[in-house]
Amino acid sequence: MRLVDADPIRSAIEQAPYILIACEGPDLVVTGLNAASSALFPGREVLGRPLGEALAELAGQQWIDMYRQVYETAEPLAGQQWRAHLTLPDGSVRELYADFSITPWRHPDGRIRGVIGGGTDVTEIVQARLSAERHAADLQQQYRQARDVVDALQQALLPRGLPLLPGVRLAASYLLAGAGAAAGGDWFDAVPRPDGTLALVVGDVVGHGVAAAGVMGQLRSVLQDRLDGGDPPAQALAAADRLARRVPGARAATACVAVVDLASGAVEYCTAGHPPPLVLSAAGAGRFLPATGAAPLGTGGAFPSATARLDPGDVLLLYSDGIIERPGRTAPAAAEELARVAADAVAGRALHAPDVCPPERACTQTVELLVRATGYSDDITLLAAQLVAPPEELHAEVPADLALLGGLRRTFGAWLSTIGAADEDAFALQHAVGELVTNAIEHSAGHDTVRLSARLTPTGAVEVTVTGRGAWREPQRVSARGRGLALTSQLVDELSMDRSAAGTVATLRHRLTRPAALLDSAAPAPTPPVHPPQPVEPEIADDPARPDTVVVSGPVDAASAERLQHELMYRSRGGTVPLTVDLSAVTHLASAGVAVLHAVAARHRIQGTELTLLAPPSCPARHVLTLVALPYS
Repeated sequence: MRLVDADPIRSAIEQAPYILIACEGPDLVVTGLNAASSALFPGREVLGRPLGEALAELAGQQWIDMYRQVYETAEPLAGQQWRAHLTLPDGSVRELYADFSITPWRHPDGRIRGVIGGGTDVTEIVQARLSAERHAADLQQQYRQARDVVDALQQALLPRGLPLLPGVRLAASYLLAGAGAAAGGDWFDAVPRPDGTLALVVGDVVGHGVAAAGVMGQLRSVLQDRLDGGDPPAQALAAADRLARRVPGARAATACVAVVDLASGAVEYCTAGHPPPLVLSAAGAGRFLPATGAAPLGTGGAFPSATARLDPGDVLLLYSDGIIERPGRTAPAAAEELARVAADAVAGRALHAPDVCPPERACTQTVELLVRATGYSDDITLLAAQLVAPPEELHAEVPADLALLGGLRRTFGAWLSTIGAADEDAFALQHAVGELVTNAIEHSAGHDTVRLSARLTPTGAVEVTVTGRGAWREPQRVSARGRGLALTSQLVDELSMDRSAAGTVATLRHRLTRPAALLDSAAPAPTPPVHPPQPVEPEIADDPARPDTVVVSGPVDAASAERLQHELMYRSRGGTVPLTVDLSAVTHLASAGVAVLHAVAARHRIQGTELTLLAPPSCPARHVLTLVALPYS
């Protein structure tokens, strides 16, 4: 039997449309790669160099570890649709998905020579699938309906969100076992305390389902109440222990409680049958704190505590044992893997996400990278905290001129972004502050300036004061204006007015929260949305595709409301012809704009014609129209 000549085979491999990288020896020196592989790393010398040196950015993404594991164990590995981030010569990052197999490369006598990795680029297939999933509204609706009970229970029992506090960044993630088949018993909490410390809790009730979730809610309430009252971890857990002895379903529940001094970094913690906290340094090292030896709740044990200290930039990670007890891993191996992967995520060595803070990377990327390799069989909860410098207060002063209102609103919005305010809170605060500044300018009575100050309080609330030196004038009961304060009071938690002959000081307070990530193992962790720059002035234009329709885009405030009214009255011939106003692209609708819409609607009613306002669910104007009782479609 005659063998086929080697040259055609070598040529075919070189031109094959799949990825092939061969490494030799214990250092995994790259001794062969075909054209498709070389194209993944343009401008880079890979051949003849150790794999970990030539493709250093893959070290935190498990690929180098898998080559090394195959070389050491001589057992092949394979995976489907794994994600990788590759750095290009211009510094940009390419996202790649691949189906792959990594197999041992042997000498003729059977000894291990090296490792051969082969793969297929399935990026287009995965992106098409993800795009279809994002746009499959009907399927999403069916999924949501199937999980209504679970979602409602989780939302009722878990925190509405994590507090946004000066001096610390917080993040949390929750992955349910069973794809939503049953509510889980894991929980987390972050409790700001009156003395300036922060209590962190992750706990786990035995079992799943509604009963386990109900018990979880009881234990969480007890711990939250005691920690809010200033109890140290041991006393708070002792109170939960007394409840667990009375409630059968709470017996053997576990919890880790850590109280962090945000000023000094001192940590007091207790592990009641729970895995110990993990400290991740900014440089990318991970170390577990010693377990304190406390027993699970309701089992009759004591609750000794221990102390530690966080250095600047350290991330403290609390987690449930679902991330440790993954299929095919021993507990020591899984713990070592958790420490390594979480450290890579915090240090930015894993998946490329420069706009995501280290605690969020620790809570999302860690779960994605670990679960995709092994799967999981229990709920997984992660809670991360990183001490940071408190944000600076905002102080701004502008002339009492409505034309400058947009610039002040953008300055305030930029400050909200720096402190990490969520979109919903930023929307409410920018609207409320816009109304207060407008009110101060209109009441300025010729005075020069209006002052704005904002700070993030130790309890996680934004406190804003707007000071104007004009005399207060009570709004008329029947007026085209005067809705600003009513709207503001509905948007924020507290609003107070201090009126005097010297002027008026308006103060509002609004508590900020950041949502935790409820993860779905079928999809990668979400990336931060890219917000397009907001226009400075509104655009008002006829829609050529829809007769008698006006499209309004951008911000509508006191400086632009008069123009809007003029344009709408012109196009409706003073309200004598029907008009549709599309507000889908309006980014800011102040009370002055609301007053215009009310006035135009009243003119149409007098003329017996119809004014239709279009505000779909996704647009900011819809929320404002609901508050001010303006009908919309």
